[in-house]
Amino acid sequence: MKKIFIAVLLVVFVNTLLAQSRFQFAHISDLHIGSNNADEDLRRTVHDINANAELRFVIASGDITEFGADAEIKLAQQILDSLNKPLYIIPGNHDDNWSESGTNTFNRVFGNEVFAFEYGGIHFLGANCGPNMKMSPGQIPYGNIVWLDSVLATIPGREPVIFIDHYPLDASLNNWYEVADRLKKHNIQLYICGHGHQNRQYDFEGIPGIMGRSNLRAKDSTGGYNIVTVDNGKVTYQEKNPGAILKAPWATAILQDHHFEKETRSYDRPSYAVNGQYPQVKESWRFQDSSDIGNGFVLYKGRIITPDSRGRILALDPAANKVVWRFVTNGKIYAAPVIEGYRLIIPSTDGTIYCLNAENGKLLWATPTDKAIVATPVINEDKVFLGSSEGKFRALDINTGKIIWEYDSVKNFVKAQPLYYNSRLIFGSWGNELYAVSSKTGKAVWVYNNGYSNRMFSPASCTPVAANGKIFIVAPDRFMRALDAGNGTLLWKHKWEEDWVRESMGISNDGAVVYAKTMQGHLIGVDAKADSAHIVWKTENVFGYELNPSKIIERKGRVYAFSDKGVITAFDRKTGKTVWMHKVANCLVHDLQFIDDHTIVVTTMDGKVVILRVHE
Repeated sequence: MKKIFIAVLLVVFVNTLLAQSRFQFAHISDLHIGSNNADEDLRRTVHDINANAELRFVIASGDITEFGADAEIKLAQQILDSLNKPLYIIPGNHDDNWSESGTNTFNRVFGNEVFAFEYGGIHFLGANCGPNMKMSPGQIPYGNIVWLDSVLATIPGREPVIFIDHYPLDASLNNWYEVADRLKKHNIQLYICGHGHQNRQYDFEGIPGIMGRSNLRAKDSTGGYNIVTVDNGKVTYQEKNPGAILKAPWATAILQDHHFEKETRSYDRPSYAVNGQYPQVKESWRFQDSSDIGNGFVLYKGRIITPDSRGRILALDPAANKVVWRFVTNGKIYAAPVIEGYRLIIPSTDGTIYCLNAENGKLLWATPTDKAIVATPVINEDKVFLGSSEGKFRALDINTGKIIWEYDSVKNFVKAQPLYYNSRLIFGSWGNELYAVSSKTGKAVWVYNNGYSNRMFSPASCTPVAANGKIFIVAPDRFMRALDAGNGTLLWKHKWEEDWVRESMGISNDGAVVYAKTMQGHLIGVDAKADSAHIVWKTENVFGYELNPSKIIERKGRVYAFSDKGVITAFDRKTGKTVWMHKVANCLVHDLQFIDDHTIVVTTMDGKVVILRVHE
């Protein structure tokens, strides 16, 4: 009798294993809620998924919204909440780069920006890809790399892993190699992504990869998604349009242990060979934060004070090689701090403007607002000037934090640092407008609209520059514009066919040349005094394809620009000739400042603070 009972249990166990060996889930991607018909397309897809009892869960691989706006995220949540199956969701670049909340709303609404779960003996891991709040290639935040290490460490033996990200596992993701190298130490069997809006199969250094289509209808009458079948060591992708018959399989991949620990083939990794070409530049100190650094820093009495995306402000002492104080806010920080005397001003995405004592990190005052702040302030006239995500721009008393005036007619939200020029604050917004506001009264002197309906072309990520009574701005539409500083009248705008300017610019110390970095990897110098667009000089292509919206700096006959792949270059002010180059990371460089004539500090998106010594 006992033997019969054991046999029955064995049969039940085997049947259970067989039943678990086959399962299906839905892969949806690139929903872009906020764009045309996107909500209708998603409702149809959700209804279609709910009607399919075979589907066990749903994976959403990023770009849930068009602009990362709070209203778009809440609408997406409202629709996705009607799913009758578990949802595992990560953000994409559209959710992260243009987020008015500094990516906080996505986390708050959906619970996280990463996920990890096990089903059918497979570990499914998903991570955010960035780039967070600055245009660049994708960048899995350093904090999520730390998270990935911790999760992989808990997976027993050689249990299989499927990894999900928004970007493909290639050079479109700046730190793809950090992810690939980690996954290859484990039993990675498949990499799933979105971003490309099409169904496509890949091989990522031997890791099978599958990109799923966008849920948007595009030129069709309905949108669509993929049904994924896992069966007998194989994964099969089939496209499904809501209300239509399931299409034939278009992709299959064998789920197996590739034993990458045994592979002998080597793969390309970022090269730092350029550093050997310019031995006059040497790294002397480096700090690695436990999370990303979201923007620039300030120098104070030998210390480097920088915020990070965990919401902390850290005061680093390179001489002592330690953090001497830290202050913690309740939201991520993507603004750069500014300082006057010992008063350090830093806004947080928790909606508060903080003033700290730079000596010890003690709070001097805190002024709350109604929404997140991702914009860097500027200090002048004993006032702090900055924009927010409420459609407001403010002036505060630097001593007390008291609001002196508010300008409340900003379309969408403010992101970049304003320019202080002739007692006016010049700044753009993600509402296609550039504003000139009186520093005394907070009244708009003029407002320039670029004429677009697409807000992606807004002059919001670029700090304008000014000279000779002109305001200069570059924007994602690839035009440089010159406006009359007095009344905002457009004097000229120009797009160079082979030199696409975007959001990175600066001005020479004498006001004669406007600097702009091009998407093709050059730096151009434009005559600031001419009545039309005229290039004075153009550098060689030192950066390659380039998106970093950083400021360009001139100091003592050198012009400094930096890339979204960690390269800093010094050019000759008069000729544009390259003087030296140095690579500190493989991601966006935020800021560069001088401690003295031979000592430079830089910060990077992946949490690095680096000191360079330069001897020309």
